Amino acid sequence: MTIGFMRARLWLILGACFGVAGCAALELANREPPKLFSLTPKSTFAQGLPEIDAKLTVEVPTATAGLNTARIALRPSPTTLEYYAGASWIDVVPVMVQNLLLESLDNVAKVDVLGREVVGVRADYALLTHIREFQAEYQRQPDQPPLIRVRLQSRLVRLPRRTSLAATSVEHTVRAEGTSVEAVVQAFDEAFGKVVKRVVEWSIERVADAQETAPG
Repeated sequence: MTIGFMRARLWLILGACFGVAGCAALELANREPPKLFSLTPKSTFAQGLPEIDAKLTVEVPTATAGLNTARIALRPSPTTLEYYAGASWIDVVPVMVQNLLLESLDNVAKVDVLGREVVGVRADYALLTHIREFQAEYQRQPDQPPLIRVRLQSRLVRLPRRTSLAATSVEHTVRAEGTSVEAVVQAFDEAFGKVVKRVVEWSIERVADAQETAPG
């Protein structure tokens, strides 16, 4: 085997490698970005909620690893968690939920809500939340629109000692009207809205109770 033949063969191998890498890079560059979706804050609440002279903050919710993501979760079976392809929430689920809780509490206009950007102002109470369920479920009828399940576990604490005042768990389910991602997100918005409405009203009521029983 001559040196010239060996060099030619080497260049052919290198050319093939660069060709494969180039094709992979081109495929990656041409890949469509995921479509982003968001949910809406609540703006209508029960009449007669008390007005409170206190400052309330909402901490970033906790969530299981499978829900601590921007991907939209689905359950094809009770033991399996998957995600919709080509679609994501506008932010990771805990941050999105925190922002929506802050906006909803601000909309109710019954308590001074401290957003994440507020620095140097001490809150009197904090709302802690754990995202227990936040997925579309196909467990019983895989060919039918999924059931959207949202469940938040919430705890109200008094600051700065973080004394627990009350805890609750709120869950709501909504059957999507179709199988498209848009229909699923619409059902998420409805289910989440019902849960947030109750969590906000519960928070206002419990802070009012705490204010009435506080010494002085």
